Amino acid sequence: MNNHYANRAKQLWGDRENQGKYFKWLIAYSKPYLWKITGMMVLQISGTMLSIGMAIISKRVIDNATAGKSMLTALVLYIILLVISELILLFTELASTMLNEYYSFGIRKQVYDKILRSTWMETQRFHTGDLMTRMTSDAGNIANGVINIIPNTIELIIELIAVFVTLFIYSHFLAVFALCLAPVAGILSIFLGRKLKYLQTGVQESETAYRSFIQESLANILIVKAFANEDFFSDELVELRQKRFQWVWRKSKLGTGASAAMSATFELGYVAAFAYGVLQISAKAITFGTMTVFLQLVNRVQAPVVQLAEQIPGIASVLASAARVMEIQNIELEEHKEKAPVRGQIGVCVQNLVFGYNKDLILENDSFKIEPGEFVAIVGESGIGKTTLIRLLMSFITPNEGTIRYFDLNGQSEAVSADVRKFISYVPQGNTLFSGTLRKNLLMGNLAATEDEIEAAIELASCKSFIDEMPDGLDTVIGEKGHGVSEGQAQRLAIARALLRKSPFLILDEATSALDEGTELKVLGGLRQLSPRPTCLLVTHRRSVLQYCDRELKIEDRNISEALAFSDNTGENSYV
Repeated sequence: MNNHYANRAKQLWGDRENQGKYFKWLIAYSKPYLWKITGMMVLQISGTMLSIGMAIISKRVIDNATAGKSMLTALVLYIILLVISELILLFTELASTMLNEYYSFGIRKQVYDKILRSTWMETQRFHTGDLMTRMTSDAGNIANGVINIIPNTIELIIELIAVFVTLFIYSHFLAVFALCLAPVAGILSIFLGRKLKYLQTGVQESETAYRSFIQESLANILIVKAFANEDFFSDELVELRQKRFQWVWRKSKLGTGASAAMSATFELGYVAAFAYGVLQISAKAITFGTMTVFLQLVNRVQAPVVQLAEQIPGIASVLASAARVMEIQNIELEEHKEKAPVRGQIGVCVQNLVFGYNKDLILENDSFKIEPGEFVAIVGESGIGKTTLIRLLMSFITPNEGTIRYFDLNGQSEAVSADVRKFISYVPQGNTLFSGTLRKNLLMGNLAATEDEIEAAIELASCKSFIDEMPDGLDTVIGEKGHGVSEGQAQRLAIARALLRKSPFLILDEATSALDEGTELKVLGGLRQLSPRPTCLLVTHRRSVLQYCDRELKIEDRNISEALAFSDNTGENSYV
């Protein structure tokens, strides 16, 4: 058995204090649904009472038939109760299904919103496949537990009390005898509750690894095929599935074995009740109708006890899933302010900046200032920290030390936080398009953009020529990661998306690397002609881009150095 999954299962299983936290979280989240859940429970309990009434009426029917008396009234009443009971069952099943759907979506929405609004670094601790498992499988487990398992458990306890009292009226001995088997279920339930919750966490963790591998391999299928690793990945999937199978097998084996042992115990109780009834009939101490009530009610006393024990795996699953969802809920939210004070053209001032992902520093005591309207290039070797600097400027990550402040021409300034993204347009590396129409992708930059604004953005980003050639123009549908357009076209669309935002601060992270030189220079030249001109930060490896920049920031050995640009006789910028 894989030690990683075992350790994670033990970690998430936690102690009694954590179990209380999980229950409190479930109760707090369930408050909006409480009256609906209570209504379903009332209906289920009503159905239970009807079934007890039907057992008593069946006694009268049999006794009247044995004595040669009329049984029509009792039989009609029995049928009426049966119809009402079936209608209640039908309604509760439909209501449970719909409530389960609303509840599980509510959890998924809550987790999804939490991920969207949490710090980027914290969310990166989780694999995408893991987040998907928590939003789907774990959310489903919690919804099923709150909507079905926990109410059913309460209903079964009430049923057990009601049936016991009714049976006690007819036979003190049988009622007490049937209830004496309950400690067997209680002891087994305590053992199952601890063991099954641990195993359920292992099942969920192994499913996370299984789904994550599939998601990641399919997302990078081009790499898999490029290195001819199809067989390796297929075998790896089988290995992960085998590990998951081992956890599922252990959980199923324990649950099935315990259920079989418990069922056998209660079958013996039923046989004993049957034998007792036969002896009572032979001694003419009871009627056949009473014998029928005995058998029905003894079974109804035992059934809730068995079903209560069977709820234990479900409750264990709910608590395990609650722990995993709460782990997402505990992620730190991004810092926001009520209102951004800076306006118009915007610059940024960085002072004594220090940052490292672990103990190794990437940037150390760096300071620089970018004036509003400047075009500044950031250069340096691959992996030196250029993208890290961008993440710091956009508050995706937080500096270890130092300050980052944005300022405008009016002297207003504000510290970096998630709010600065309101006035920043960002074009990241790689293909960042979504599946859907080109128009939908562009509108992500500005959901309220007009047709004229869209046309102006695609013209400035040199997109118009290839969009016009597409079968449906802006309404052409592309696939995941921009399937249906080239890398250069995808980059130009990403630039147009950023321009549509009309932000005063523009960040291009290798955003023109897939463009030919002519198109690249045309786009950058167009940006410099905008009025008012945005402040532009360009991460680049291409020297041709530098002629459009006022200054160059170079990252080397954890330090950011700076060189001023001047215009030579050719009209291009040079650097000293």
